[in-house]
Amino acid sequence: VLRHEEFEEGCKASCNGPYDGKWSKTMVGYGPEDNHFVAELTYNYGIGEYRLGNDFLGITLVSSQAVSNAKKMGWPLREVTTGIFEAEAPGGYKFYLEDKEQLKQDPVLKVTLGVSDLQKSVDYWSDLLGMKIYEKDEEKQRALLGYADNQCKLELKTVGGAVDHGTAFGRIAFSCAKEELPNIEALMKKENQKILTPLVSLDTPGKATVQVIILADPDGHEICFVGDEAFRDLSKVDPNGDKLLDDAMAADNSDKWFAAQKMKKASA
Repeated sequence: VLRHEEFEEGCKASCNGPYDGKWSKTMVGYGPEDNHFVAELTYNYGIGEYRLGNDFLGITLVSSQAVSNAKKMGWPLREVTTGIFEAEAPGGYKFYLEDKEQLKQDPVLKVTLGVSDLQKSVDYWSDLLGMKIYEKDEEKQRALLGYADNQCKLELKTVGGAVDHGTAFGRIAFSCAKEELPNIEALMKKENQKILTPLVSLDTPGKATVQVIILADPDGHEICFVGDEAFRDLSKVDPNGDKLLDDAMAADNSDKWFAAQKMKKASA
């Protein structure tokens, strides 16, 4: 756990999906957000379950430790190819664990998104967003892209039809120099591309205010670019992150409250 934050009302950039109530976010990863891929886990207190689509196809990790941990805990693993095991998180998200010694840098190898038209998506992410194409396999209908050799990669994989985003509302975020944000916005306007949230400032109680712009690719995958300078301040590892998360979970009486009202939490 790198940091944990609680919010009393929905985010104006829909960071927690299209929900207005109390929510929290927990950043988890193998190291600081400066130089690691980090997952942002959002929790809406009033939502009991989400319907998953075929938009997010999984995260691949290089970690024999993760494989060994799963086996010790009796967590179900399925060997999908030699040395690579599929595990499913409690919410249904897929993780692919490569049974090799964990990399000294970030062990998160790639994040895989489903697309409906590989070439169209590759053009968007490479020509417009400036990602380098590392691999492209027409036969398997997949491509691997990234911004740097030593960073987590983005894999695009054809799903054989339309992309369904379900109701879980995830997005991918990148930090960049703050002065780049108006340029990104101007380029998207010029190219008639979708801007979900025009350049806006977001507050986090007691922490730095960051500027973000949120886009959508041809399949509606949400992409957030955040100003790096303020983000580095906001995203410092909080040594109390674990405790804040534990305290929030212990204080979460939402299940009890809904039961007392003889109501079920909403299904998104």
